[in-house]
Amino acid sequence: MKIFAAVLLNLALVLPACLSPAQAADPLRLGLLHTLSPAPFYMAQHSGYFREAGIDLTFRFFDAAQPIAAAAVSGDLDVGVTALTGGFFNLAEKGTLKVIGGGLHEQRGYEGSAILASNQAYDAGLTGMEKLGGRSFGITQYGSSFHYMIGRIAEAKGFDLKTVTLRPLQQVSNMVAAVGSGQVDATIAIASQAKALVAAKQAHILGWAGDVVPYQLTAVFAPTATIDGKTDVLQRFAKAYQRGVADYRAAFLRLDAQGRPIADANTDAAIKAIVEYVFVGDPDARTKILAGVGYYDEGAALDVADVVAQIVWFKAQGLVKGDADPKSILDTRFLPTR
Repeated sequence: MKIFAAVLLNLALVLPACLSPAQAADPLRLGLLHTLSPAPFYMAQHSGYFREAGIDLTFRFFDAAQPIAAAAVSGDLDVGVTALTGGFFNLAEKGTLKVIGGGLHEQRGYEGSAILASNQAYDAGLTGMEKLGGRSFGITQYGSSFHYMIGRIAEAKGFDLKTVTLRPLQQVSNMVAAVGSGQVDATIAIASQAKALVAAKQAHILGWAGDVVPYQLTAVFAPTATIDGKTDVLQRFAKAYQRGVADYRAAFLRLDAQGRPIADANTDAAIKAIVEYVFVGDPDARTKILAGVGYYDEGAALDVADVVAQIVWFKAQGLVKGDADPKSILDTRFLPTR
């Protein structure tokens, strides 16, 4: 009995030491907007992919893109996903942040961001994107992704951006309200918001950004402290994220022979996961999600060429001040490129 008791005591001491490392999940804090755009993360979290990868992932929600980058630099976040902005690139050029993977991608044939005209402006002749010159245009702030979009649309459609009166309105909700009430001639809004305004006869869709300027709208990034100190955790995080993107693509991005989105059991399961985080309790959640899904590249691939082009554009506008090589802010070890 003494021998048996000694064996049990040894097992009690040894087993926890053996099992704890395998069972303990590595904590990771993800900064993201409380919107539909990071849906693959909601789906991966719902399905337990991060937990299966040995990661205890915590969502930290923000109301705008720039605070996410700032929180990552200050050490309050381990990883983030949001739109790439002039402010983000200014921080990244200091060596504090690296873009590691793709997020939402404005893509031809998919209704991501709409260019909206107010009723008043449309009736006065603003019936196409090529006519935006000389008009007022709502954005969140200078250096935002919206600023970049209208700049690239100006290049593509042949009007001078300098003739456009940019109105910084701070929040997307303010942009939508301003075009709906005619306070600005035009703005940009995601599909679900744009279609709702059109349905309410408060605005007109002039076209889709992805059909004019396909580009990497959002991206996954990490502070260098995470990349250097948690490389293995970040690799497992990336694999779990890819599983979420695969589920998202299967649910929302398959098209039938006529080019229409396919909605099936995969779609229903995805919506169930998403409404745990956004449109909670909204009876119109399904309609809003189906109207607002954006495009994610297979494998969460990053459009490297476009990210470089974005930095070059922001520098040309004087909104990014550094002179670092644009590719120095990229780390493509974790996720593929397109």
